Amino acid sequence: MSLRLGDTAPDFTQDSTEGPISFHEYLGNSWGVLFSHPKDFTPVCTTELGYTAKLMPEFAKRGVKVIGLSVDPVSDHRTWANDIEETQGTKLNFPLLADHDRKVADLYDMIHPNANDTLTVRSVFVIDPNKKIRLTITYPAATGRNFDEILRVIDALQLTDKHKVATPVNWKHGEDVIIVPSVSNDDAAKMFPNGWDEKKPYLRIVPQPKG
Repeated sequence: MSLRLGDTAPDFTQDSTEGPISFHEYLGNSWGVLFSHPKDFTPVCTTELGYTAKLMPEFAKRGVKVIGLSVDPVSDHRTWANDIEETQGTKLNFPLLADHDRKVADLYDMIHPNANDTLTVRSVFVIDPNKKIRLTITYPAATGRNFDEILRVIDALQLTDKHKVATPVNWKHGEDVIIVPSVSNDDAAKMFPNGWDEKKPYLRIVPQPKG
């Protein structure tokens, strides 16, 4: 059965490039990104892992732990890490699960028989500190993922968890947001004393709240 937004992310223990990982324990009170790769030594994934490694300071600023997955053994992962450093100019600086028995891939429904019955599809899961799945994205094998978009969504999720706002199309951190319709004008006046731009009663634009 497929996982849905709001479901608890399944826990697991699996070997990785940084030793055995118990997933929920590894995440602790942090947000998490779990993303899968069809196999080692694949071109698109090599670029993705390198770019994600470069973004680790950005993930850390947001309190996010990142963990990758591929179905090959740790020995292959470590050899692949050398290729990533050579070609992408950065070291692999987060754990890469060795899902040789497909345990995690099965828990997260990462195997897509219509694509290939042995390789994981290119899945992304964003998980909050309560271990709830907040975002899922599945990409085809030949299309590289947009990790800037994943950071953008995490910014939006963290903002909307803290304030009663939603983010409009193509929103980026620092831009205007929308007061959610469930907030009355009376309550909105207390939350946003500087007012808002009311395009429609249900579309009230306000600067992004601070803090």
